[in-house]
Amino acid sequence: MKYLELNADLGEGFEFDAALMPLIDEANIACGGHAGDVDSMRATVVLARAHGVRIGAHPSYPDREHFGRISLPMPEPKLVASLTAQLWALKAVCIEAGVSVSYVKPHGALYHDVAHNPALAALLAQSIYEIDPSLALMGLAGSELVKAGEAVGLTVIREAFADRAYLEDGSLLPRTEAGAVLDDIAAIAQVESLWRNGGVYAQGGGWLPLAADSVCIHGDNAHALKFAQTVRKRFPRRVL
Repeated sequence: MKYLELNADLGEGFEFDAALMPLIDEANIACGGHAGDVDSMRATVVLARAHGVRIGAHPSYPDREHFGRISLPMPEPKLVASLTAQLWALKAVCIEAGVSVSYVKPHGALYHDVAHNPALAALLAQSIYEIDPSLALMGLAGSELVKAGEAVGLTVIREAFADRAYLEDGSLLPRTEAGAVLDDIAAIAQVESLWRNGGVYAQGGGWLPLAADSVCIHGDNAHALKFAQTVRKRFPRRVL
């Protein structure tokens, strides 16, 4: 990585969106599946526009009760219809604001499911291509989703995580496991490792090479804000 690009999940009802926005390069905006409505999308899009931040749709399983963090077995047509509705909801808000959606990043359980399930990854990638082939697709570096996006001709954005521990197969340690979410010191060390060495140490100590284009921080607490401020002081940022 020549520059360190940061992305964050925003528009989910937490209070730090406005403070985080000037520090990030890409905003993954909730568009109704797990969180978000027209008003929250509009407010977040306006913030992104003001700071020159690229806008990404952040669709999920239609599951507001569990914040999109539980896998939902759904017939393919129903899932595609839900994802299409979420994407177009954000696209409509962006058209109103005079900006555009640049990419799509699935949220929560859907993110993890498409990272490991080739058929589901192919379904999502093909659906996005059919909606708008100019959209990029953001997914876990080395995952099935990245492969599926490349296969259909989408631009892919390979994502790594600053504040989550990895398993040796490149997946994230589940949140239910101890040590899954890294504290400030460990997260900064992980970003440093990504930046300088092109990889991280996985749970258990094994080395995991990661070719990443963007690093995610979670935007739901003050910890994330302090972390983003520290990252911006320590690593170079692309100047547009």
